[in-house]
Amino acid sequence: MHGAHELLQAIAVVLCVAAVTTVLFQRLRQPVVLGYILAGLIVGPYVPIPLVADAGVVHTLSELGVILLMFSLGLEFSLRKLFSVGPTAGLTAVIQCSLMVWLGFVVGRAFGWTSLESIFTGALIAISSTTIIAKAFDEQGIRGRLRELVVGVLIVEDLIAILLMAMLTAVSTGSGLSAGGLALTVGKLAAFLVGLVVVGLLIVPRAMRAVVRLNRPETTLVASVGLCFAVSLLAQAFGYSVALGAFLAGSLVAESGVEKEVEHLVQPVKDVFAAIFFVSVGMLIDPTLIARHWVAIFVLTVVVILGKILSVSLGAFLTGNGTRTSVQSGMSLAQIGEFSFIIASLGLTLKATGEFLYPVAVAVSAVTTLTTPMLIRASDPVATFVDRKLPKPLQTFVALYGSWVEQLRNAPPRQTRGANVRRLVSLLLVDAVLLVGLVIGASLSLDKGSAFVEEKAGLDPVLAKRLIIGGVFVLSLPFLVGIVRVARRLAAELSAVALPLKPEGKTDLAAAPRRVLVVTLQGVIVLLVGVPLVAITQPFLGGFAGPLIVLALLVALGISFWRSATNLQGHVRAGAQVLVEALAAQSHAKAHGAEHGATPEPLAQAHQLLPGLGTPTPVRLEETSPAVGKTLAELNLRGVTGATVLAIHREGADVSIPTAGEVLQPGDVLALAGTHDAVEAARGLLTAPAS
Repeated sequence: MHGAHELLQAIAVVLCVAAVTTVLFQRLRQPVVLGYILAGLIVGPYVPIPLVADAGVVHTLSELGVILLMFSLGLEFSLRKLFSVGPTAGLTAVIQCSLMVWLGFVVGRAFGWTSLESIFTGALIAISSTTIIAKAFDEQGIRGRLRELVVGVLIVEDLIAILLMAMLTAVSTGSGLSAGGLALTVGKLAAFLVGLVVVGLLIVPRAMRAVVRLNRPETTLVASVGLCFAVSLLAQAFGYSVALGAFLAGSLVAESGVEKEVEHLVQPVKDVFAAIFFVSVGMLIDPTLIARHWVAIFVLTVVVILGKILSVSLGAFLTGNGTRTSVQSGMSLAQIGEFSFIIASLGLTLKATGEFLYPVAVAVSAVTTLTTPMLIRASDPVATFVDRKLPKPLQTFVALYGSWVEQLRNAPPRQTRGANVRRLVSLLLVDAVLLVGLVIGASLSLDKGSAFVEEKAGLDPVLAKRLIIGGVFVLSLPFLVGIVRVARRLAAELSAVALPLKPEGKTDLAAAPRRVLVVTLQGVIVLLVGVPLVAITQPFLGGFAGPLIVLALLVALGISFWRSATNLQGHVRAGAQVLVEALAAQSHAKAHGAEHGATPEPLAQAHQLLPGLGTPTPVRLEETSPAVGKTLAELNLRGVTGATVLAIHREGADVSIPTAGEVLQPGDVLALAGTHDAVEAARGLLTAPAS
């Protein structure tokens, strides 16, 4: 226990130094998080400045900061909102975590660390920091779809971290990791989450509404914080993180409809303890250890930043987000934090890693914490740059892909071919599990098997080993081929939902878009299966056989994708001409519709003829529109909103597939394509009065 004097002294030192550094950083227009970390360095035990705070006290208080930050984050995300981003966030998190675990393992082995140390390295760089991102987003006022997606990914990552810790504990203690043990771990976690959510929904929203009706702010604050700590303690009692419990508590309160009042009251308390948390991170930075392991810290920092930017951006885009949101998500998640410390300390406790790994994790976390605010600020111009530099076929594909995924999500249940999809997913999982079992089993019994072959056949030991490896490869081929073929069939099933097939004998005008969608979804499925397979089997395989196989498959799919995307470009050019004619007919119809009482919609008919172009939406530019007189490049409509202009109806000079240099004029009618949200955002941008 800490005495009252030590507690008071630690709080005074931490908050006074943090106040000075944050004022300084605000004057310099830098993120205050950096000021907190500098304050931690000053009051920490590793810098010879006579302002040392008790590390134990600060760490205890920082736990409260994590809990309150996660609770506040949960207040913004009701369970309904969380479930809405769940599939997108889940797939993105799986791709990102699998790739980072593999990269961490490869880096660890390259530095000569043991296999266990390398596995722990991969695990600790796989999980981003919810606390750091929440603070950075609050400072920069980031809301909307980007925040929802990033928080969804973070929550799934926290669940993955819990599973990773369970697996690492089993492997490190020598008890092994069985399929049954893993299923039991997943089942316990699912049961805890379902039980907490079901019971919580019955009690928490009603209780919070009753408390708020008392109209006593102090009572509301005490009840809210008490609930937050109670659920956090419950999560800890079941062996899960307090951060997960706090987030779920906030989400349950958000279901009550009074979350705004609660958030306003909790904000000041949260800010104080969140500041202490970031100071505690700064206190862990030891300059001498950083100097000793600077090469590993530098390499892992680069791997974390580049690996997470690429993997998250790719995962977010493939799950239906636009280029802008995907790049911003990737650059927001490029850091590690509190879970990395927990995983590193678990390795020390289990004696599975050397003492060097914990300070390396802290240093990488500190550096990436420093870079996170800068990366978030830079994500907007970087996303714009990436969008502008994409080849034309890719720009067209990017503009339409989101609308196809949206159609797939919104398809009625009777159209989703559920039975076929479930059957194909089951086949995919069976092939993947059997392949993993074959590879791991062969790896563990390779020495015994080669000795047996050597004894029975009298072969050279090296030749015997090669024969067994060759035999395992031959046995693996049916499973590899099965994964690719089932992925193709599953992609075709899903594509037929988004872009329905025409009956036989009728012209299928959605064939070109469907073809590129099939190839894309097949690539997504191969990634979702292949990357985790590589991450799981890499410690047993060694070398780069697994990654090379997945890379070869993706290259082959990439070539097929490029051909399909090029064909799509021609399809869109032809379709844009039809849209121009439809826009002209619709404008004419509206001009004469009042006289004849008719309201024909030629553009809607064009959409039925060209289903692969999404749902083209007409927007007319008035004299007051801020877009008038600007080129499409200056407006950057696709980069800002994700919507694209397929055609422009202009009296006497219609334009199909306008170039970036096209100047918009009053009276232009633009045919916009993209997701519903993207089109609405573009409509708001185009029709807002010029200021």
